[in-house]
Amino acid sequence: MVPNNQTVADIDPLPPQWRCYMSPQGRRYYVNTTNNETTWERPSSTPGTPKMSLRHKNSLPAGTAIYLSPSELSISSTSSSFVINCVTFPSLACMPEQQLLKPNEWSYCDYFWTDKKDPQGNGCITGFEVLLQKQLKGKQMQKEMAEFIRERIKIEEEYAKNLSKLSQIPLASQEEGTLGEAWAQLKKSLADEAEVHLKFSSKLQSEVEKPFLTFRENFKKDMKRFDHHIADLRKQLVGRYAAVEKARKALADRQKELELKTQQLEIKLSNKIEEDIKKARRKSTQAGDDLMRCVDLYNQSQSKWFEEMVTTSLELERLELERVEMIRQHLCQYTTLRHETDMFNQSTMEPVDQLLQCVDPAKDRELWVRENKTGEIRPVDIEI
Repeated sequence: MVPNNQTVADIDPLPPQWRCYMSPQGRRYYVNTTNNETTWERPSSTPGTPKMSLRHKNSLPAGTAIYLSPSELSISSTSSSFVINCVTFPSLACMPEQQLLKPNEWSYCDYFWTDKKDPQGNGCITGFEVLLQKQLKGKQMQKEMAEFIRERIKIEEEYAKNLSKLSQIPLASQEEGTLGEAWAQLKKSLADEAEVHLKFSSKLQSEVEKPFLTFRENFKKDMKRFDHHIADLRKQLVGRYAAVEKARKALADRQKELELKTQQLEIKLSNKIEEDIKKARRKSTQAGDDLMRCVDLYNQSQSKWFEEMVTTSLELERLELERVEMIRQHLCQYTTLRHETDMFNQSTMEPVDQLLQCVDPAKDRELWVRENKTGEIRPVDIEI
């Protein structure tokens, strides 16, 4: 029997890949940790159950900061909200306590909603650009690691070549007896060692360097796709906010005109003035309707941006996790090949093994987010 304060959905376990979070308004929503799909409707363990996506509902709060130059920085406020760079945030005095979307995880989707001063210049960069720079830096580090492995391969190939050449030099070939046999065996061991190093260089190329380069190319394509998508939404939001301000000014002008006509009527009674007042009232009403329409379009754009920022930041988080794990695995493969090739030098690789075993992407993310976070207060809808 289901308790009075629970529904069947509350006690039905979520599928393994789904997790439940709370929106800033206190509404539950669900995230598929495999593909970052989001939905309001609780996923069922029963196959084939339909789900309603967040991106088809316009009820989430929105936002992240838009980049404008310092001279263009736009800040306005009401009693319950304020706008920075065309994005609406809750007033600190009136803001209800917002819950993190992914508590205790130091997730990208919770800490990059506002602008940050550009350390390279006098302007600002958005929270999304901070995330993007983190990913691009990771791509560059991966490229440099691949270059490092390429140099290691060259060293191995050159070393094997020199060993093979040395093994074929006929020095002391006239030595006789058991000492001569021992000497011949020593020279043969050089050839065997050269073969081992050639195999090592070949495996380094196929099992370490090549995967590095392949992953990096795919990573580059993903970065371009995310950057263009968020940039387009950002431009749309700027345009929608400009329309709101224009409509707000038009309404103020119409209200002043109506007030002026009303004052004229108080001074001098006239049919013409009465007709002018009716026209001014209609124009004022129309201006108010236009403002409401512009605000609605703005809120829709901001809500869409919020949803896409959450989805994209989670995707960037997943890609960074994959990148770190891929590098860790292939560096472990590198150490394995080294152990197989040079057992006598094993002790030099033990510190590397120990450090690789301690790689923790989640801890890395926490330390990085603590140092680089731009703000954890998410935007809310604009209020008139």
